[in-house]
Amino acid sequence: MFDKTIIEAENARADADLQADYDMLGTQLARQGMDIEALTTRAAAFGVAVPSWGTGTGGTRFARFPGEGEPRNIFDKLDDCGVIHQLTGATPKVSLHIPWDKAAPADLLAKAAEWGLGFDAMNSNTFQDHADMAHSFKYGSLSHNKAATRQQAIDHNIETIEIGAKLGSKALTVWIGDGSNFPGQTSLSKQFDRYLASMKEVYKALPADWRIFSEHKIYEPAFYSTVVQDWGTSLMIAQELGDKAQCLVDLGHHAPNVNIEMIVARLIRAGKLGGFHFNDSKYGDDDLDAGTIEPYRLFLVWNELVELEDTPGLNLAHMIDQSHNVTDPIESLIVSAIEIERAFVQASLVDRKALAGYQDANDALMASKTLRRAFQTDVSPILAMARKRKGAAIDPIATYRASGYRAAVAAVRPKVAGGGGGIV
Repeated sequence: MFDKTIIEAENARADADLQADYDMLGTQLARQGMDIEALTTRAAAFGVAVPSWGTGTGGTRFARFPGEGEPRNIFDKLDDCGVIHQLTGATPKVSLHIPWDKAAPADLLAKAAEWGLGFDAMNSNTFQDHADMAHSFKYGSLSHNKAATRQQAIDHNIETIEIGAKLGSKALTVWIGDGSNFPGQTSLSKQFDRYLASMKEVYKALPADWRIFSEHKIYEPAFYSTVVQDWGTSLMIAQELGDKAQCLVDLGHHAPNVNIEMIVARLIRAGKLGGFHFNDSKYGDDDLDAGTIEPYRLFLVWNELVELEDTPGLNLAHMIDQSHNVTDPIESLIVSAIEIERAFVQASLVDRKALAGYQDANDALMASKTLRRAFQTDVSPILAMARKRKGAAIDPIATYRASGYRAAVAAVRPKVAGGGGGIV
């Protein structure tokens, strides 16, 4: 239902303005000793995975309002993800959630191939109950005080690995909602020990070339205590499990005012940073579009990543993780992919030699100004030119709206009250 020729038509209308803006920016960057072509090549090579569940309308603790043309199944989700990649050229992989996206691997591969998509890290789900499982996860999963429930959670994670292996995925992300809502509800020590013992069983099932990501979250749905509540606990888990275990950082899973870019630097030093879930936050795990609230923080995170990108063994998985309640999910994912790429390119503009000099001289003001100069540079022409050269859209949102894709899918996808979305 997506006519790819619309990209060519829309690009033809925007091409002259883009070239003028690109030439002007190239002149400005040249005065700073920077090559716009090198930056464009760098941008063109960038990619971030999209979450399958992000293509549907999310929900809050109180209600879920269905949107027009929501995907009915994983194959509809892959169609939506394919449209996002066609328009941005920056989202070549999809991250699946099991059992929400469970289907015959051969069928998933065939549908992904239609759009030129691959599969990123797999996500298990033990934060809700499933009809085909005998035991409830209401009071925990991998850390549950009943061995049978823990084994059920272990088996589910292993099954998720097995599905992912057939799809070409190379990692498993484990986030659990385990914790407690009342003081004294559980033994904080014993609960964590049970979690570690369960994770060790999952770790044993990893293929040789796979990784497992421990994802922390300060609260929700457990509000008094959470088993994996911060990056320190996540680091402890990764260190105890082994070399194939690393930490995943979701930008919304931290206490207010936490210095996330410092966490990034520390985890890289420990050799345990595995990847990111990009989104944005005003209050907590809001799962807003990336760059919506704190674009400078997003830039500062990328500043650390670019500075340390040559660290031996660093192999990061980048993914968007958002919940879209009042916007078209496809549009929000397009915007986020662009803003994440924008922060990456802006961080690539930082004059590292000058910055190091100011740091050595303890010149706080000029060091800060060096970062702000890169952040304040409008790199939109670089991003748009990179998209154009890859056959994607110069203006993805305008092209998407011109395509009529949402109206077309809404005609065949009925509204549904429930669904596998929400804030995860």
